Amino acid sequence: MEPIRALIVDDEPLARELLGALVSATPGFTVVGECRNGREAVEVLRTHPPDVVFLDVQMPELDGFGVVEAVGVEQMPVTVFVTAYNEHALRAFDAQALDYLLKPFDDERLERTLKRVEAQVRLSRGGGEVAPRLVALLESLQRRELYTERLVLREEGRASFLRVGDIDWVEAAGKHVRVHAGGRVHTVRESISTLEEQLDPKRFVRVHRSAIVNLDRVREVQAWFHGDFVLLLNDGTQVTTGRGYRERLQELLGKRL
Repeated sequence: MEPIRALIVDDEPLARELLGALVSATPGFTVVGECRNGREAVEVLRTHPPDVVFLDVQMPELDGFGVVEAVGVEQMPVTVFVTAYNEHALRAFDAQALDYLLKPFDDERLERTLKRVEAQVRLSRGGGEVAPRLVALLESLQRRELYTERLVLREEGRASFLRVGDIDWVEAAGKHVRVHAGGRVHTVRESISTLEEQLDPKRFVRVHRSAIVNLDRVREVQAWFHGDFVLLLNDGTQVTTGRGYRERLQELLGKRL
């Protein structure tokens, strides 16, 4: 069989370098390209489709699922999602016979993934259909609540993980966000709207265009001017609601009282 042509898509350079090196070192595989974001991936997948794409799920602006929707499931090659989503979501991937790599992954896990990729590529080259698996996956995700349980923190050339349950609140900082957790502040390279989509709305509420609060950290809610509220967090932080976000906060607090 001809070498399996792989495309690596990840917004983190070190992650692309590591995965690309491991895939290239595997007999029968060759890396034909790397993409830094979802938009680059869409262009390459449309013009020079590989046999397999290793697709990061969590990317700013256009995430992995957005790439699939933009390209179209019928045009997607064999797809391996690279993800930090929780186990509930991973079971959804497995149920549709699609593979995934959970960050951080080890050599043994990658080896199993590449064997499954080889089998699927053989199927697709032989005329078998792979796209229905992607369709089934997207339909499954629409029926489930898919929220991350941990964030990937990339700081000073290394990656670590933060449980979302440890987050106190989040504030926008241009194209990034500052995540406040246990007295520490972490910068995450995502917009506040992108991060909001990843967080369970039953636990986290957008109270302002530049602030998301973990309801479990709210100690007191005080009435403020013009119908707004001030949220007093356990650590003493005060966050004021913004116009357009009050109704959602009132709804959630009413259910919790």
